[in-house]
Amino acid sequence: MIDLADLDAFTAVARARGFRTAAVGRQVSASTLSQAVRRLEDRLGVRLLNRTTRSVSLTEAGARLLERLEPALGGVASALEAVNAFRDTPMGTLRLNVSGVVARLILPAMLPGFLSQNPGVTVEMIVEDSFVDIFAAGFDAGVRFEEALEQDMIAVPIGPPMRFALVASPGYLAARGTPTHPSELAAHACVRHRFPSGSMTAWEFEKDGEILRVTPGRSPLVTNALEALIVGAVQGVGLMFTFPGFVEAELADGRLVELLPDWSQPFPGPSLYYPSRRLVPGPLRAFVDYLRRR
Repeated sequence: MIDLADLDAFTAVARARGFRTAAVGRQVSASTLSQAVRRLEDRLGVRLLNRTTRSVSLTEAGARLLERLEPALGGVASALEAVNAFRDTPMGTLRLNVSGVVARLILPAMLPGFLSQNPGVTVEMIVEDSFVDIFAAGFDAGVRFEEALEQDMIAVPIGPPMRFALVASPGYLAARGTPTHPSELAAHACVRHRFPSGSMTAWEFEKDGEILRVTPGRSPLVTNALEALIVGAVQGVGLMFTFPGFVEAELADGRLVELLPDWSQPFPGPSLYYPSRRLVPGPLRAFVDYLRRR
């Protein structure tokens, strides 16, 4: 007898093309998924996945099985969700994949109210700044800014307009001078954030319809650790370009000051996005309704 959970595990790994990515979405260990797939292969007597240290790919048999499994498992999920719709309140788990800024500045003020109104829902939130195929990784929805949204997704605004701020410590400015125009930043040191992809974005400024993309000067500190960047900026290592909410306390007590505020224009906030499908899971439907009411 083949376990339905093993079939679901195989589908998750096949969609994500990797055990670790699928494990994050399923909130289990990669070894648990590996054991489930191996158990399924043993029961069927065929190899479904080709595994190397760097990649996972489908065999021909695996591709045939996945092609037929996805509609069947989708039908099971739809049937269960149809029953869930008869409940007075939604029940189940809402799995979200969100960026760091969303997790820190937007959702903390939003989730307590949602959870109090939906006591039967559990929110599992994974924070990462890399691009993720949310459907393949087993998430119900993601939260990203417009430029990072996947195609063919339903998007619901989740946060207000946001902006970036250029900040520096008074000590740095006393030693290096205060820039009066974005073009002067090439002569300044800076602390910079590196994304998981390895990229570091240019700093974008806008004023009176003029948009300037600036690659700042020397970067003594480059990291994906936000707190390290903030400490570096406070201690005068260099300028920092960030969301004001990340350095609210430092701006309030004067450890940092904002520069060129007239070049800092708001842009649309992030959106919740999810695949279009006939039956949206109850917890996700409740969260979308909550966002729209707000």
